[in-house]
Amino acid sequence: MKWFLVKGPSGPLIVPLGSSVVLPCYVDDPLPLKGLKVIWVRTDANTLVHVFQDYESRPDAQYQDYHDRAHFFTDKIKHGNFSLRLENVRAEDKGFYRCKVYTEQESDETLIQIKSVEHLMVSGSNHPVSAYVGEDITLNCFADSHIPPEEIDEVSWRKTDKNEIIQVLVFEKNKIIPADERYRHRVDFFTAEIPKGNFSLRLKSVRTEDKGVYMCQVFAGNFSANTTAVLEQLGFSVLHIIVLILCIVASGSALVLSVLWYLKQRSSNTTKALFLQMSVVTVPNVVMFFAFLFWGVIEGFLSETVACCAHYFLRPLLLLWAAPHSKHFPGSRETVVHCIIHLQYSLFTNVVHSVLFKSFWEKSLRYEESDKVLITILFGIMILICIVNIVFLLAELITYKDVRIHVVLDLVSDIGHDVLPPLQLIFLFYAFGAARRALFVLGVFPLFLTLTRYDWNKACVEKLQCSSLFRRAAWLSFMITVNAIMVYSYLIALEKEKDCVGWVCVAAFLQGLWGIVVLKHSFDDLDLPFRRVVYLIGSVGVVLVNSVALMTELIMKVEFLMESQPTSA
Repeated sequence: MKWFLVKGPSGPLIVPLGSSVVLPCYVDDPLPLKGLKVIWVRTDANTLVHVFQDYESRPDAQYQDYHDRAHFFTDKIKHGNFSLRLENVRAEDKGFYRCKVYTEQESDETLIQIKSVEHLMVSGSNHPVSAYVGEDITLNCFADSHIPPEEIDEVSWRKTDKNEIIQVLVFEKNKIIPADERYRHRVDFFTAEIPKGNFSLRLKSVRTEDKGVYMCQVFAGNFSANTTAVLEQLGFSVLHIIVLILCIVASGSALVLSVLWYLKQRSSNTTKALFLQMSVVTVPNVVMFFAFLFWGVIEGFLSETVACCAHYFLRPLLLLWAAPHSKHFPGSRETVVHCIIHLQYSLFTNVVHSVLFKSFWEKSLRYEESDKVLITILFGIMILICIVNIVFLLAELITYKDVRIHVVLDLVSDIGHDVLPPLQLIFLFYAFGAARRALFVLGVFPLFLTLTRYDWNKACVEKLQCSSLFRRAAWLSFMITVNAIMVYSYLIALEKEKDCVGWVCVAAFLQGLWGIVVLKHSFDDLDLPFRRVVYLIGSVGVVLVNSVALMTELIMKVEFLMESQPTSA
């Protein structure tokens, strides 16, 4: 019969990494200290953890891994408590421990298991990552945990800016979830490496705005840990240099061709003057189209890129409307001018609202199915109206002979022109979360459309006998008011969008085109004064301003990157 029974814990122990744990070992009744000996042994490694003998603990007998980490509660040994306190628990401490108690008469023991050491360690790179714009880079993040990597609760990559925290990419419940639209389709995990605990981020086509500090945060059970990665910019890519060259070419060609055209227009050779005029209209704008296209690829500003590229691609049509030599165009000048401005309005409307619809569709998960169907139908009707307008204009330009089809297309085109502006706003209000305000559009726009379609020439000149100057001033004042209300409506509809100001500027340009389209319905004569001045400002001035602005933006980015480079010791 045993005089004492050594007891331990009721089950295995689970211990957090780096914490302290008590390995229980005790007897119910105190044992005499004379001849008492307590030995703690790690059984799987057969190493001596600690010893109590001759009335004192013997740290000199400990295995070196347990020096200053394993301690008895020496003041409680006389009460029968032989428990061991293990500090700063390591992952390799997992295993079986034997507590064996000896007296002069007999001995007994108990076995304690540290079943698992809960831990979460996240590491990355100690050095900043350097990249040129347009390159692909990897931001390192490695997770070491007692939980299998595929069972980790969440891994999130965030960019920590001064003003905001941008969610870049999330791994949650074994699924990869894309986050901020600025990084969509540009970031990803190495999925084959996730089972190894590798949650490094692959960032493609680095942009200037990507520069900054990124945090990889890992959540596993009750633990969380993080590491940071710093992305530095070293300089510009070849695309930046191409954009700079294109801006110089655009501004230079605009100046040279405009001077040549100005000198030639006074000569009797109208063919050469017309050729130079067409060159002034097309060459600088085509060059600026490619400049903004490359700029958009580099910086990733979708709304700015699409709007500017569409503007410069279609801008020659608008300039031809104001061209001094338009009387030399082949065919009917009135037909050509009418078709040119209508064609630009229809095409530009298609482009702008297609981009807005894409933006809506990326957020469509938050909408009910009925709302998505309604918004899609509205968008489809708008696109259909624009396509009918384009078909009608092309038929008119090539003098299509089928009178019946021509009349039908003309009717549909006129109806479409009237309903398109309010339809656009209703689409925006519904697509971007301001549906209640769409009622304002339905209530007020019929009045606007009636007035804009009114024959101002007949009312002001024939009935009221007003001067042409007063007629134009009255019409211009009214159109400014209508367009201001329209632009403000765009601002209300898109106020929650990140590029709200940019979209409002696009809307203002779109409304300007709409005003020019309305002009032919309000006046019989389209010959406006100062045609040559307007043409020069539009063909040369705008190109110069935009090319200089883009070059200034590039130079400012160069200075910013040079200032942000770390100085060498």
